Formats: sequence, C-alpha cells, structure tokens
Amino acid sequence: MTKEKVSRVALIGTGFVGSSYAFALMNQGIVDELIMIDLNKEKAMGDVMDLNHGKVFAPDPSNILFGKYEDCADVDLVVICAGANQKPGETRLDLVDKNLKIFKTIVENVMASGFDGIFLVATNPVDILTYATSHYSGLPKERVIGSGTILDTARFRFLLGDYFKVAPKNVHAYIIGEHGDSELPVYSSADVGGIPVLKMIERQEHYKKEDLDEIFINVRDAAYKIIEGKGATYYGIAMGLVRITKAILHNENSVLTVSAHLDGQYGEKHVYMGVPAIINRSGIREIVELELNEEEQQKFQHSAYVLKDILAPHFEELKL
Repeated sequence: MTKEKVSRVALIGTGFVGSSYAFALMNQGIVDELIMIDLNKEKAMGDVMDLNHGKVFAPDPSNILFGKYEDCADVDLVVICAGANQKPGETRLDLVDKNLKIFKTIVENVMASGFDGIFLVATNPVDILTYATSHYSGLPKERVIGSGTILDTARFRFLLGDYFKVAPKNVHAYIIGEHGDSELPVYSSADVGGIPVLKMIERQEHYKKEDLDEIFINVRDAAYKIIEGKGATYYGIAMGLVRITKAILHNENSVLTVSAHLDGQYGEKHVYMGVPAIINRSGIREIVELELNEEEQQKFQHSAYVLKDILAPHFEELKL
C-alpha cells in the first residue's frame, strides 16, 4: 500500500508577516501540515491555538502544530519570516547586519535537522538574506528562493489596473531588481489585455507618460507609507508567500517575480534579484529573461551593483 503524500511547511518567525502567512495559508487549504516555530514560544503556541480554533471554517483544514527546528527534517518547504523589522525612516538595507546574524543561526539549525527541501525567504532585505540562506545552507541555488519583487509587481499591477480601469489580473507587467529603492518597472514589455502600455499612452491623449512615472514612485515607496501608517506591512506579502507556496507544492510551473540566483542571466552573476521565474516542485525551474531596453538594462545593472556592494563585505567569495 502506497503511503499518501503529505505536504508539510515549516514557518520560522510568527510575527506580523509569519502569522498573516499562516492565516492566509489555512484559508486557502494549500498544505496538509504547518509547523510554526518561533523563539517566542508563547506567541507561537498562541497562534497555533488561535488558528486551530478556526479550522472548522477552513475549506480544507491543515494540521497546525507548534514545533522546533528538529521538526524541519521532513518538511517540503521552510518559510523564513523571522528577523528584525523595518522601522519608520529605515530602509530595507539598514537591516543587513542584524538579520545576517539571525539568519546564520536559523539556517544552520534547520540544516542540522536533516532538511533537504526548499527555502522561501521573506525577511528584509530579502535579496541579501536569500543570498545568505543559499550560502549558509549549501543547497542547490534553485531550491533557495526569496519573495523578491512579487509584492512590488502586485502593487504595480493593481495601480496600473486602477489607472487603465482594468482588472489587475489582466495587466501583465513586472517590477524587477532589488526589492527596495533601486528596483525598476519594465514598461517596455508591460501590457493591458495584450495591448502594450506604451502604445496605450501613444493612442489616447488622456493617458500620460508622467502618470506612469508617478505610478512607479507609488509602488516603490508603498512600504514606507504603510509602515508610517500602521508600523509594518504584512497582508500583501503574506498573500504573495502563499502564492509562491502554492506554485511550489502544486508543481504549477507558474511565472512569478521572485528573488532568484543569477548566473549570467541579464548579464549578472553571483547575486539574488527579483526576476520573473518559472516556479514548480523543484523550486526555480528556469529564469525568464525579459528583453529590456537600454535604459532598463542600465537600471538593472545599477540595482545589481547596489546589492553586490552590500553583500561583498560579508561574503568572502564576493570580495575583489
């Protein structure tokens, strides 16, 4: 008799993002088992109890448990939401030193359990910490994924949809590069219902290029406004993490803008950045290379430089 395949996820860090991810995951019924791990055991246990009380209302209830690093041995996916939070006035890159130390401990503890699955990193600065997770774990690069620009891309599509009065799902456009201040919009390949965005601007005079510039600024600076308003961002990124989780566990081969390791794509190497990638049960099956125009390519190279400059002092292999 064949043993039934059970999908298991371990969540490390049950703060705002982690608990929102767990809540969204349960409501979509994507996993069979969710193990919640946090240094603050009382908080994690409280979340487990609270979520279990809502099981009766869930579409396909998950088995939700409090756990320890040892429990990561046979999980399919470890999602890391732990780390220091971004404070008002602080950029994502300001968090580097604090979170690299935290991540070294987390990843080493997970790997000591015998874990051999996929890492999904959400903590900021996500591109830096995804690189660190890859370095500390030694896992194949395609099995270490960051949330990258999945949320920036969602914000972008939402605002473009609002501007053109079209459902966001019918907008195909990407934000790529660093999940942060050096990210960039790829307008050269953006379309609404198959019509290039730049063509729509040309054809109808009430649409303006200046409006597109403002839309991007609102995307790039959205987190700062949300943090100023309520202290942290968590619902949007939690739903983005659930989307990546579903693509992995359901072997979807979906194209999502995640932080992926570049090995020559877009002319860059030895860096994790937000790019469209095909996601399935093996992790990142393939990176999708968009055809960037000259300006976009220059901005992407600048974004890579920003990240490499931050990484270099911390990782021997990147020092010149």
